[in-house]
Amino acid sequence: MADLTAEQGIRLRRPSAIRSLRLGDTKVSYLPDGEVRLRPLALLKDSTAEVWAAHPEYLDATGHLVGSVGGLLVEHGDRALLIDTGFGPRTLEAPEGPLGAIRGGALPESLAALGRTPADIEAVAFTHLHSDHLGWACHTAPGTQELLFAHADHLISEAEWAGRHLLVEQGMSAEVAALAPRVRTVADGQEVFPGVRVRITPGHTVGHAEYVITGGGRRLIAFGDAVHSPIQIDHPEWSSGFDHDQALTAGHRRRLVAELAEPDTIGFGVHFADVVFGRVQQDGTGPAWRPVDA
Repeated sequence: MADLTAEQGIRLRRPSAIRSLRLGDTKVSYLPDGEVRLRPLALLKDSTAEVWAAHPEYLDATGHLVGSVGGLLVEHGDRALLIDTGFGPRTLEAPEGPLGAIRGGALPESLAALGRTPADIEAVAFTHLHSDHLGWACHTAPGTQELLFAHADHLISEAEWAGRHLLVEQGMSAEVAALAPRVRTVADGQEVFPGVRVRITPGHTVGHAEYVITGGGRRLIAFGDAVHSPIQIDHPEWSSGFDHDQALTAGHRRRLVAELAEPDTIGFGVHFADVVFGRVQQDGTGPAWRPVDA
């Protein structure tokens, strides 16, 4: 396997800044909210210390896997859809388990940097109901008592919303209450925005959803937490410690990696450090995940 360039190695060890792509008349942009540091052996339990020693480019100086936290802005003309809303204005550190630390809070500034306001977002589509994806949907706008996206429909897969009792059991009843008045459930294959269709892919959660965005002869698959790190593209059998059904998500991930290798297909990995957009190239000359910047 070929060595990474120095720039590629740097990008794998830092969270992503704003990055945008064009799909014909549709523009997609990663909106940073913050970053996450993960314990690699706890996150990917089938990996080994030897694997990580051979791939130090993925780890920071403290041995943590570096990830991004944010959302995907989809713009079509004057219209705008947001997929996931980051972690929100808070920081959390965990003494054990896959999560080392996570912080958010930057998403409103990221939105403003692209010339948009929260009021421009007609709907928020969620991949799943974990706190690092619900984020700003459950927090007030800075300096106000109003939820940041209170005006927008909240699109959640039918199966995921039906399983919201799992959130309540995890102490997230306040988040469920904040979401409930705005929820509109969506079904597999449904078009939720021009050129954007939902695809239900259970495994990470009971009703996890991906969003397939097409335009200009290309398609982008926003695959949520079906994959947490680019190294899983080379090892799709490695499921995450956060996955609800590890065998189910491993099977889906194998199919997803094959699909991402098809022509004119781009992936979006919301937690993929500073390589959130990429394509899969399995030619034996380097890591299969190759960043796409235009």
